[in-house]
Parts: sequence; C-alpha cells; structure tokens
Amino acid sequence: MAANLKGKVALVTGASRGIGKGIAIALGEAGALVYITGRSVNQTNSLETISGSLLETKATVENAGGICIAVPVDHSDDEQVKSLFEQIDREQNGQLDLLVNNAFGAVRSLISSNGKPFWEADLSLWDACNQVGLRSHYVASHFAAKMMTQRKQGLIVTISSWGGLAPIFGVAYGTGKSACDRLAADMAVELKPFNVASISLWPGIVGTEQFHQLADGNLEDNLGVTAIADKFNWETPLFVGRVIAALCNDPDLMRRTGKVQLAAELAARYGIVDEYEHCPVSLRSLRFLLAQGLPRLKSVAKLIPDLKVPWWMLLLTVLKSPKI
Repeated sequence: MAANLKGKVALVTGASRGIGKGIAIALGEAGALVYITGRSVNQTNSLETISGSLLETKATVENAGGICIAVPVDHSDDEQVKSLFEQIDREQNGQLDLLVNNAFGAVRSLISSNGKPFWEADLSLWDACNQVGLRSHYVASHFAAKMMTQRKQGLIVTISSWGGLAPIFGVAYGTGKSACDRLAADMAVELKPFNVASISLWPGIVGTEQFHQLADGNLEDNLGVTAIADKFNWETPLFVGRVIAALCNDPDLMRRTGKVQLAAELAARYGIVDEYEHCPVSLRSLRFLLAQGLPRLKSVAKLIPDLKVPWWMLLLTVLKSPKI
C-alpha cells in the first residue's frame, strides 16, 4: 500500500532517536508535515536549545521529503504540552491528522534496575515508566482529541509493546504498557462517533541505535546490518514508521480502532518492507516461534509457514513462563 500523506499534519512525540525518529522519517518520506518533540537541555522553547539529536531528526525528515517542525517539549510538564498543541492549532488552522504517542522516559531507569524484583528496585521506577509514558500519552491524546473531533477525522497511535501481555522489564513497565493498550481501547469508544481512530501498536524487536551498538560489539561472524536484521527478525525504526504511514491510508481504519495491532502483521497486509527490502514476521508467527524454540531451524526459517498463533494459545504459553 503506497503511503501518500501529502497535506497531512502529524505529531510524533519523543522523536530524538529510536522508534520515534524512524516514525518521523517515514511520515516525512510519505510527504507529511511532521511536528517532532524532544527534551532540550534548559527546557526553554527556543530552537537554538533543541538537542542536536532532535535537529538531526528534523534534517533527516526533510531530506526524506517531508516538512518538519521541531519543538522542545518536556512531556512531564502539562503546560509545555498544552503550548505545543496551541502552536499546532495556530499554525495549521486546527488541523492535526495523526498523533503518535511515543515519548518514554524510563530507558535508563530500566537498565539500572534490570534483574531486580519490584520490591528491590527504587520506587521512582514507577514514575519513570509511567509519567513520560502512560500519563503523557493521555495528556497528549486529550489535546489532540480536542482538535481531531472538531474536524471529525484523525488517528491516535499509542506505541505499546509485548510488555502489555507478558512480563518483560518488570512490574512498573508491564503495568504501564498494559494500561497503554487499555487507554487506546477506551479512547476509541469515545472517539468513534467523531470518526477518529485510536490504536495501540506493538512493534517487534526494534533495532534502535542502542540495539545496533550492542550488536556491533557482540554478534559473531561480522554480519552486516541486513544479515543481522534477517537472522534475528529485527524491525528497523523506519519499518515501524512506514507501517504507521500506511495505516493512515487504510480504508478500513475504523474497523481497527480500539484494538492492539502488531506492526509486522500490518506490514504483511500492506506490503511494507524496511530500508533493506526486508519484512520481519510477527513475534507470534509460527515461523518466529519455532525458530526461537529450536535454534537449528533458524537457517531454514523461511521455509516455515508464516502462520499466526492464536492469542489464547500464546497467552497460555506466556503464563507458563516467567518471561518471554
């Protein structure tokens, strides 16, 4: 499915790096006008104070063909978020077609608490996971919905994860991601009469900058990026963004509202590939699950049917294991 978003206005929160950056680039590639946010050092709303990584995202989005407006925003500050939406409302005459809730502030906290049970981790981990995360998604959606319902069109995509289903990074993370899925579902109920969709999106294993740095130093055989992505079924940040761009043009979008959507499964439906012409399979695909459970099958994984394991069966498997 070709993603033509010319004339559309999008906002991607937390777009300095990682998945947010890839999403912003893909939306620009599709021709959208993209607002991006990230934290600046001194939190003043001046372009000169935006971190270099956010400016780099802006330049890359524009090189991909889009128009990009970078705004320094601390998503833990409701007034800054309100000001952001007032700016978009003013500059775009009330138009906002897409909000991608991606900002997340707990990466460092999760790393420092890795391996600790919740009672041994610092109590601040809860707020780190869920203030700039679950709560900030609610706040941004609140302001976006005010604009979208006026025009009776729009899409809110909340980036969640498999942590909403299974214990991955601990109690605080998992509870927040499960709540993100519920947030998207409940917002969809109230937004549906206004023709505004709300979806929770689960990427797979995404090869962000940090992931690549780890891989470069630890993977054997000196595999190239393409071979690594293929062998380990990685999704690139741009791949996730291309899926969202295609989702915006889905004529059956309102049939998907309120549901958890898997990026790889949408990609297969829309015919999306990443920048390396690679299309990862869903993490609930029989191809992926068998190759993980029986490593000797990895070399012939492409011969295994790409069949989806039913949610109920996957949930039974998850409940029998402490982690996935």
